[in-house]
Formats: sequence, structure tokens, C-alpha cells
Amino acid sequence: MVSPSSVLPKVVDGASEATPRRAKWWYVTFHNVTAMVGAGVLSLPYAMAHLGWGPGTVALVASWAITLYTLRLLIELHECVPGVRFDRLRDLGAHALGPRLGPWVVVPQQLIVQLGCDMVYMVTGGKCLQKFAESVCPRCAPLHQSYWICIFGSSQFLLSQLPNLDAITAVSFAAAAMSLSYSTVSWAACVARGPVPGVSYAYKAGTAADSTLRVFSALGQVAFAYAGHGVVLEIQATIPSTPTKPSRAPMWKGTVAAYMVTAACYFPVALAGYWAFGRDVGDNVLVALQRPPWLVAAANMMVVIHVVGSYQVYAMPIFENIESILVTRLRVPQGLLLRLVARSAYVAFTLFIAVTFPFFGDLLGFFGGFGFTPTSYFLPCILWLKIKKPPRFSASWFANWGCIAVGVLLMLTSTIGGLRSIVQDASSFQFYS
Repeated sequence: MVSPSSVLPKVVDGASEATPRRAKWWYVTFHNVTAMVGAGVLSLPYAMAHLGWGPGTVALVASWAITLYTLRLLIELHECVPGVRFDRLRDLGAHALGPRLGPWVVVPQQLIVQLGCDMVYMVTGGKCLQKFAESVCPRCAPLHQSYWICIFGSSQFLLSQLPNLDAITAVSFAAAAMSLSYSTVSWAACVARGPVPGVSYAYKAGTAADSTLRVFSALGQVAFAYAGHGVVLEIQATIPSTPTKPSRAPMWKGTVAAYMVTAACYFPVALAGYWAFGRDVGDNVLVALQRPPWLVAAANMMVVIHVVGSYQVYAMPIFENIESILVTRLRVPQGLLLRLVARSAYVAFTLFIAVTFPFFGDLLGFFGGFGFTPTSYFLPCILWLKIKKPPRFSASWFANWGCIAVGVLLMLTSTIGGLRSIVQDASSFQFYS
């Protein structure tokens, strides 16, 4: 155990509580798996249906490699100043871009990632609860999807009262185990059932504009699948560090292990799901599976358990920010009442948005493009170029500018595609039926 005096100081607001630094590298693994593997994996066959075998596989592999590289940049930048730990992305942004510009660039993007994940996880949890109930009791009177989202959201009101990331370690471990389990069930069930009758891998018929926008939205869904960058510094903040044993070593070890688990979840599900259902696969491959009912029910409950933990991993940094603002700027006294009101208000807000826009695949495309590509693809590169200043035309310079170019293009295309799909679905959606 590292003594408190040997731990490097960190950049925090004066009223913030110190983050416990007791995590090991394997804590990093399941926190990262919980943060990353979730709603996105279930939509990957749907993205493959719009991209096709070749482009879809290239998009998956390229996104995996690029986002692992940008995670490495953030991990290295966590202690880029001797004696200082940048435990929050906003602090690193302020250091790189200045105290005025940095927060305005970084904080909105991080909030979009965290809010986007929590909204989508609300929809995912509700849909999977609905599928679980229908599988277990097919003769029971059906409930509309909106009610199931509300039922799932009620669990988050309780868990949101846990104080910090360290307090949800057990929940995060269970969520990470469930992610690997339901991913395995998903692709194994697809392989076992084989291709559906009349399966087709051709692109869906439509105008050139519709086809192009579907491809754009699919790229956003792939981007959504790699969403751990928004909380990586908060996760690294839980690891002890000394000048001789910095936190980046165990953090990188845990991150690589998490990315191996991620690959074992993503690639088989994407390829097997598309192989089994072809271009007609739904935006949630578990919903498309029907047999055997008990296995489908179990897999959907695994998803529910996973997104319960994933929601909290993304919500905890927001809770800390909200409470810090209320305490430092509005002089609200700290205590149980502040936590109860502030955190419950956030959960209620994400629940309202999830009930209002329960379009799983299209939400992934929009948030993946608008919010996730900056934080996962090019914002770490911008911070690296600004802080490290690699020589022009060096390997590092080319790698970072290449990631920036890919990320900006991906952000523009997938945001347009996802937004158009949401508008189309919203025009025909009925809240209660």
C-alpha cells in the first residue's frame, strides 16, 4: 500500500472529495470493460448490414486500433507534468488549451458522451427487460416499452446514492462479467441457429441519398462501441502512484486486457449476427433471437445487469461535477440531501429523454458521431500535439494528425446520418399503444 505522502497530488476543486487510490490493474480492466462493452455491441450486426462485409470489418478493426492508440495518449498524459495528476479530462484540457478555452472544448464533449451513454443505457435496459418478460411469460399481458424503461430507471435512483466509483467496484465487476457472457450467448446462438431462410447480404434498396445516410449512421454506431475515453482519467485516478511507480503502467496493462475482452465481445457478435440475419437484422441482435426462449431470456437479463453498472460508471463523474458546482458556486451545504436531490434529478432527466426518444440504433448513430468521435478519435490527439509538441512530420505527428482527420470525417458523416434517422423514426413513433 502506498502511503498518502508518497501519492502525487491531483488537480481538483477545493470542495471535491479526494478519490480513493486503492485500485489494481485488474480493477482497470473491468471498469473499462463495463464502460465500453454495452449497448454498442448489440447494434454491431445492424451496422454491418448497412456497411457490408468488407467495409464493415475494416471499420470495426480500424476503430479498435485507433481508439486503443488514443487511450494510450490519455493514459500517458495523466501525469505529463511532474508532481501533478490530471484526474479529470477537464483539468487536462485546461492545462493543454488554457483555463478559459480548455473547459469549453473538453467539458461539453465529455458530457455528451456520459449523457449519451446513460440515455442509451436506459433504452437498452428497458428493451431487454421487455424481451426478458416476453420470453419468460409469453401469455402475460404486454406492457409498452416506455413502462419497461421506467422500471429499469427506478434501479438507478437507488444505485446513484453510492458515493463514488470505488463504491461501485462490485457492481462494475458483475457488469463486466455479464458483458462477456451475453456477448458470447449472442454470437453462439446466432451460429447455432444458422442463417435465416432467404438471408441476403446485399445492400437494402433505396435512393442513393438514403443508402448513404444509412452508411453514415452505421459508422456512428461503430464509433459508439468505443466509448471508454470519457471516463478513462477518472478510472486512472483510482490507481495509486509514486514518482518511481507512476499509475500509467498498471493503467495500460489493465486497458490492454480490457481491449482483448472487447475484441472477444465485438468481433464475433458483429460477424455472426450479420451472417445469421443478413441485411434484415434488427438494431438489437438479442431482440432478433427467438430460440431457445430460456437462453434468450437469460442473455437479456445479463444485458440488464450490465447496463445497470455501465450507467453508474458514466454517471459518477457527472454526479461529482454537479455536486461540486452546487457546493462551490451556489453554497449548497454538502450532505445526504444534496446527493439525494441532485443525483435523482439527473437520473430523472435521462429517464425522461429515454422514454421520449427510445430509438436504440439511431441514438447510437447520433451520439456515436456527435459526441463519441471527438473524445475517442481526435481530442486526445489534439491534447497530445499541444502538450508534447512532437516534431513536424515525425511518426507521432503523422499518426495524430491522421487520427484527427479520420475522426472529424467520421463525426460529420455519422452525426448527419444518425440525426436524420431519429427524425424519421420520431415522426412515426407512438408513445403508448
